[in-house]
Amino acid sequence: MTDDLPLTSRSLPIALLRAREKVMGPIRAMLADAGVTEQQWRVLRVLNEEGPLEPTHIADRACLLLPSLTRILQKLEQSGLISRRSHPADRRRQIIEITTNGTQIIRANLPVSIAQAERIRSQLGPEKHELLLDLLNDLKNLEA
Repeated sequence: MTDDLPLTSRSLPIALLRAREKVMGPIRAMLADAGVTEQQWRVLRVLNEEGPLEPTHIADRACLLLPSLTRILQKLEQSGLISRRSHPADRRRQIIEITTNGTQIIRANLPVSIAQAERIRSQLGPEKHELLLDLLNDLKNLEA
């Protein structure tokens, strides 16, 4: 044991991983039943929320690396959950859009997702929940 490292119970990276598992654990069953992965769900959520986007914007908003997103988009397109078209101003660029089937997956699974979010919010309490979101957004915005 070294005195330089914080205890794992006070380690930010480990605490974030544990919190992620607590939040995502119950969601994984829902996603498995829906036939989509966590990453595919994030892409569909972003497209549903923001409308048609270029892949670089999707990658940023869904917290994905662009090479990973390329594979995810291929699977989603094969499943009929997204469609692609050329950008009107630059045919080398693409615009990705959620399809009706993709929207149906979001709508069908939204109650479970919302219930999970509400469970966490009620257990933390609204003030702590909002503070946690604020702190996580502050952390995201820190300089590297």
